[in-house]
Amino acid sequence: MSLPKGVQRYQALFNDELYNTTQKWRTGTAPCNYITTLPYACVSRNSTCIKNEAGYACKCSKGYHGNPYIDDGCTDIDECLNVTACAGICTNTPGSFTCSCPRGKTMIDKVCVKNNQKSIWMPVVAASLFLLVLGLGGPFIMHKIKLQKVKKMKQRFFNQNHGLLLQQLISRNSDIGERMIITLREIEKATNNFDRARVVGGGGHGIVFKGILDLHVVAIKKSKIVVQREIDEFINEVVVLSQVNHRNVVKLLGCCLETEVPLLVYEFISNGTLNNHLHVDGTISILWVDRLRIALEVARALSYLHSAASMPIFHRDIKSSNILLDDSLTAKVSDFGASRYIPIDQTGVTTVVQGTLGYLDPMYHYTGRLTDKSDVFSFGVLLIELLTRKKPSIYRSDDGDNLVSHFEKMLATSNLIGFIDPQVMEEENGDLQEVATLVAICTKLRGEDRPTMREVEIKLENLVRKNKLVLCITTPRRNDDDEAQAQYLSVELVTNESSRQYTMEREIQLSASYPR
Repeated sequence: MSLPKGVQRYQALFNDELYNTTQKWRTGTAPCNYITTLPYACVSRNSTCIKNEAGYACKCSKGYHGNPYIDDGCTDIDECLNVTACAGICTNTPGSFTCSCPRGKTMIDKVCVKNNQKSIWMPVVAASLFLLVLGLGGPFIMHKIKLQKVKKMKQRFFNQNHGLLLQQLISRNSDIGERMIITLREIEKATNNFDRARVVGGGGHGIVFKGILDLHVVAIKKSKIVVQREIDEFINEVVVLSQVNHRNVVKLLGCCLETEVPLLVYEFISNGTLNNHLHVDGTISILWVDRLRIALEVARALSYLHSAASMPIFHRDIKSSNILLDDSLTAKVSDFGASRYIPIDQTGVTTVVQGTLGYLDPMYHYTGRLTDKSDVFSFGVLLIELLTRKKPSIYRSDDGDNLVSHFEKMLATSNLIGFIDPQVMEEENGDLQEVATLVAICTKLRGEDRPTMREVEIKLENLVRKNKLVLCITTPRRNDDDEAQAQYLSVELVTNESSRQYTMEREIQLSASYPR
């Protein structure tokens, strides 16, 4: 196969201009990119073609030396013979070399220097410390973040529950105790973080815990208010209740606003509820004289709330389970979760209906208009419960009547004897008919036809005085403190006589107005 003419021309030039082998190197006029197709002068391995003025020449590759124009003419250079090539351990390689340091030294700027043990372990120690700090400090940091979130949530609830308003009202009103605002931390400590073992009661409006606060036993109520407008009005009610000071009303000691629903702190009453004492198994329950006295004390409390408090308060949920008793069976009206204060210039207010079925005023139930006569109706139902020992919320007669309707039928037909608690029939001293008549007018359908709680209070005081229940106890008492109880009742009578705000003529007139 013939070569192209141009290639043949360069081949001829190459043959003519070859240097003889005795010369150090040869050149030709053909460029390097053509010599691969011609008889190649750079025959040694590890040789390369370089361009010069004549055309090309041959030289050994980097790291090799010798004659590139003969076979194996280019041999490896041992760089390690040059002492300046490596400051450490030199290892020759084909065409190059490697340089390393002995153990314990490190190459720095082409010089082997002794290792600094401290510098070697520093990164390890630093990494270990970082991991340790991360392991120990991580939970702490997370705890701090959590506490910050809780703090912000408490502040949000405090503002939502109008805590700033309460603080302003406290600063303006010296009658409100300085300890009215209580922190959630104090409440949690008092209840052992709301331990279920501390629960002592509950109902439709919340759950009650027993706790120790400032070395005093207290009742802490966790309310179940769900209507936002009731929360909006809550602080004003707290302010009003904080100023209530009556021996037959449970004292509100303070509140906590750092939860979604405010927590209320009351004085703790140790002896349970009237419901617990009244509805016991067996035929014998609380004595009639105690029942009548308790009814009078509840009437006094409601009369005070309606007319003597700084602003009228309607309880809205009077029932036996909301009447607490202390060790001497003194009544304390409690659970103001549904209570409402009423501006002095108003006689009632329209609200969302709240209360307990069986005790609930039917007119309030139908119209939503709450007045003082709603509490009067509930009190009348409480009197029936004291007379019959039947539970208003679950009682149904054979004809399907509720407790109030059936009582009215029995009264109208003079058949009360079989309906009244046999213990009452045995212990009452001729006052049964008068109490039954008082029940009838308290439970009138129309609120306008019912008496006020002040009038009810007067009527019950008349019954106590007329039957000499205070000084002449004719039935045996079951507790062991008869003398102290009689003394307490006697002092109570003297106190009432000295503080009475109405004339004897008015009292007789009111008493005569009741049907007998």
